[in-house]
Amino acid sequence: MELSTVFLIVLAVAAALTLVYFQYFYKNPRKGSLNIILAALRFVTLFCGLLLLINPKFVSKDFFVEKANLILLVDNSTSMEDATTKSDISQVIAKLKADDELNKRFNLHQYGFGNTISATDSIQFDQGNTDIANALSTLNEVFVTGNNAIVLFSDGNQTLGRDYGYITLNENTSVNPVVVGDTTQYEDIAVGLINVNKYAFLRNSFPIETSIWYQGTRPVSSTVTISINGSRVHQERVNLSATVNSTTLNTLVEAQSVGIKTIKVEVGALENERNMANNSKETAIEVIDEKTNVALVSDILHPDIGSLKKSIESNEQRSVTLLKPTADQSQFEEMGLIILYQPNRNFRNVYTFLENSGANYVTITGSQTDWNFLNGIQQSFSVSGSRQSEDILPVLNNAFALFGLGDFSVDGFPPLKGTLGDIQLKKNSETIMFQQLQGIQLDKPLFVILNESNIKEAVLFGEDIWRWRAQVYRNDQDFKRFDDFMGSLMVYLSSNKQRSRLELDYELVFDNASMAKIKASYFDEAYQFNGNATLSIDIKGIDNGFSREAPMLLKGTFYEVDLSDLEPGEYNFTVTVKEDNLSRSGSFRILDFNPEKQLISADFKKMKRLADKNNGQVFYLDKLEELQNNLISSQQFLPVQKSRDNVVSLIDFRILLGLIILSLAAEWFIRKYNGLI
Repeated sequence: MELSTVFLIVLAVAAALTLVYFQYFYKNPRKGSLNIILAALRFVTLFCGLLLLINPKFVSKDFFVEKANLILLVDNSTSMEDATTKSDISQVIAKLKADDELNKRFNLHQYGFGNTISATDSIQFDQGNTDIANALSTLNEVFVTGNNAIVLFSDGNQTLGRDYGYITLNENTSVNPVVVGDTTQYEDIAVGLINVNKYAFLRNSFPIETSIWYQGTRPVSSTVTISINGSRVHQERVNLSATVNSTTLNTLVEAQSVGIKTIKVEVGALENERNMANNSKETAIEVIDEKTNVALVSDILHPDIGSLKKSIESNEQRSVTLLKPTADQSQFEEMGLIILYQPNRNFRNVYTFLENSGANYVTITGSQTDWNFLNGIQQSFSVSGSRQSEDILPVLNNAFALFGLGDFSVDGFPPLKGTLGDIQLKKNSETIMFQQLQGIQLDKPLFVILNESNIKEAVLFGEDIWRWRAQVYRNDQDFKRFDDFMGSLMVYLSSNKQRSRLELDYELVFDNASMAKIKASYFDEAYQFNGNATLSIDIKGIDNGFSREAPMLLKGTFYEVDLSDLEPGEYNFTVTVKEDNLSRSGSFRILDFNPEKQLISADFKKMKRLADKNNGQVFYLDKLEELQNNLISSQQFLPVQKSRDNVVSLIDFRILLGLIILSLAAEWFIRKYNGLI
């Protein structure tokens, strides 16, 4: 306890005694034991009250030893089965955990990873992908303080995520890769990436871009064959060598019939080639017989125009044509949807066409919109007031039910430049997003759907939507969520069909089972999302006789089922809402592609690069003693004795309050009993 605190306690005693003396003894004719008892009770009350104000404390020190963390990170992908056995890795892990010297220096932790990372004590080579970068980054966030040593058991072959060879972790963390498998580089020729559009149009030619790569030292020649649904459509001879070790083939193929087409690319095997799994690869394309043409009409230049065009055309079913408002009306007649960007008086002919044709359209307003013209030319909405430009933040309407929004979110989105004014909607409407101004959510639409007389219209009261697409890329490293949202909007506006209360969202073709997921959105009779329904899916294999019925799980604003355990093949499915006897059906295909079988040699070079960038060394599975000695002898991982100061109150305030209450009650009772005032 500090000397100043002791001094304050002494002063509190003196002050309490002085006050009691003047209250009960100074010039007081009443003497006797009763007076002394009352004085003692008053002293207890005053002293305890002063102690509450002083709140005396003392500090105790706890000494403890802080050890470094030794993190055993094991690759659980299926490619490890070809490199080692579960028993070999288990024995190595057990030996490290049983080492007394290591336990004196480290707190041991074990993690396994594949697609994701988790704490586990078991070795299971059952993961369909390897994401080393994600595993290391996750550990870097979990183990922030203290010294950390990561021992990575892997073959170094990554199939997901960013390049782990360039990852730099915290300065207090070292990475020591243990190379598992054969590091010998065998001669190999393989099919690399296949780039193909998601959709093609009937009677049109679509491109197939294929890369072929070679690993070896001598010149080789092989034949590349491209087949669609088992029929050969192209064959070409390629010549590769140690210096020219890759080539790209570009082929145009005509879409001759509607439906899902499986594209298979094969390259002939080399003499004595060990790895045949990467000599062929499949993908798929859907051939359709219709396409949506979208007209983007603008009289100004703006970044929004390019962003909207790229977003809409990310789906090959749609094409965007940029038109001036003075374009001939015959050009508008060919369009399935029209987007009006910041209309002015030059748009008069466009609005005349819309009124006569009854076409669906989108209006986007902003700082260069002619509001006097716009309020007078159409009868869907009007904006009055100051019409001052203002930065407006979006707030998503979670009750929006015209079409599914999936996992689209506007959290953290930058503001749009909108118009501050009174917005009057003159048609039936449903708001996608509300306005938020200076932290206050307004009951005004920012993005709204208007629907009346079978004419669908969308209005965005703000410009700079390109910032939203850029923000999605910043968050996700791709534009998919924004482009999917725009795609759903285009589908709704370009279709005149009555909306369904059960909407499905799924891919027609999955590269492998780990990506197979089906989403569904269910709405009640008022077209409000219903999160209390029971949805189930019935899946039947077309070729393999597979059959299963499973529930769909609620995930926020949609239902989802994970089908990652299905075998490659074609499947039909039906999603049913049990309470409403409502169902929708579809079909999909899972391709037979295993990314873990594409490489058979351990990637020693990349693992060494990782070790060099993170203060570590590369080791081999059969030389475990070197790893143990390195960890035990390293000065970086010496245990550190630390102290912790525990500040504790000398007396619990509850005890002091209790004493004050008891002393006051006792004093009052004694004085009352003896007839004292």
